[in-house]
Amino acid sequence: MKPTRAADHYVPTYFLASLGAGGLSVTFFMYLMFWVPHPGRPVPVFEDILTAFSTGALPMKIAILVAWLGIAVFVFLNLKYLIWNLGQYAALKKTERFQALRNSNAESTMLAMPLALAMSVNALFVAGMVYVPGLWPVVEYLFPFAMIAFGIIGWIALSIIGDFLGRVLAKGGVFDVTSHNSFAQMLPAFALSMVGVGFAAPAAMSHVPWIVATGLVLSTFFAVAALIYALVALTTAFNSMLHYGTHEESGPTLLIVIPIVTILSILFMRQAHGLHTFEGHSDPASTMMFLARMLSLQVVFLGLGLVVLKRQGYFKDFVFGSKTSPGSYALVCPGVALSVLIQFFVNAGLVQAGVIEKFSVIYWAITAIAFGFQFAMIALVFRLNAQHFSRTQATPVPAE
Repeated sequence: MKPTRAADHYVPTYFLASLGAGGLSVTFFMYLMFWVPHPGRPVPVFEDILTAFSTGALPMKIAILVAWLGIAVFVFLNLKYLIWNLGQYAALKKTERFQALRNSNAESTMLAMPLALAMSVNALFVAGMVYVPGLWPVVEYLFPFAMIAFGIIGWIALSIIGDFLGRVLAKGGVFDVTSHNSFAQMLPAFALSMVGVGFAAPAAMSHVPWIVATGLVLSTFFAVAALIYALVALTTAFNSMLHYGTHEESGPTLLIVIPIVTILSILFMRQAHGLHTFEGHSDPASTMMFLARMLSLQVVFLGLGLVVLKRQGYFKDFVFGSKTSPGSYALVCPGVALSVLIQFFVNAGLVQAGVIEKFSVIYWAITAIAFGFQFAMIALVFRLNAQHFSRTQATPVPAE
């Protein structure tokens, strides 16, 4: 038998391989975001990082080196798998299998493409801040182009969603409710929220009123659209799962609420910062409680997902076993999202509200949880990449 790769049986879900790598680059940026001083700027840039590396103590130097290396590695993997996916996706569109996909519940998996595109724009922006000197003085000129990019990606996402909803809502009987027994239909909400958080970045960082206002309005639209879609998908999926149980291969989608919550939390915090341009204000205590509520929501869905995945033996079969499923990459995003939101909760919440002291023992004890999720997801990414992109005699489980 000729050795093949699991990834040779391509489905759009493989865009999540790019997405997960991009998310991990953000976990390393958190080191710089919260540990490197950046007075007068909402985010650290190359000059701030270089100054901290030159003048900081040994632990600061080590943290910066780890962040520099981590961001470089995972932005590279993000772009590598994005380019590969775009090529495979273009080839898939020419086949009969693509037409079959477009006439099934799995049509929503096409939203993984704009989701990954939006993540890559965010990852490139992070890389620009970290590696490109002299970026901040010209960043105002870049914001309109960033919004144009997110606008195009948002239009792609809305077009795919429109085709899907138009097909299933125009006449009955074309949506298989028995196969809706997972949170797979949450993927459109995930994509919309990722576009929204991209629009919120200029709103938070720009000093030009029209850019801030445009970012606020467009990020609000995509956030509201994501919330509405998520509510409908969650409600109908729960009903189907109660009737038919959770689809085994789609078990990881039970955790998809976790990254959506992190993305929307960052979006709303960016909006709050952007409102300062128009004399809007938020206090540290309110931010702390907001993050506490969002983190609590994530823990609830983490518990739900892990209970079901354990009962199904998913990790034994699809992560540590011989079976492969593209949906396994959906396990990366929740761990990344928890790592990022814990960092925000500690630094933008507990520290800013005066609950704990920065770099104290309790600070590092809570931050260690974020590290745990981050390192576990790094290991998972390399494990999954080896499973899906290495030549093997194993036969993959057909993807939905």
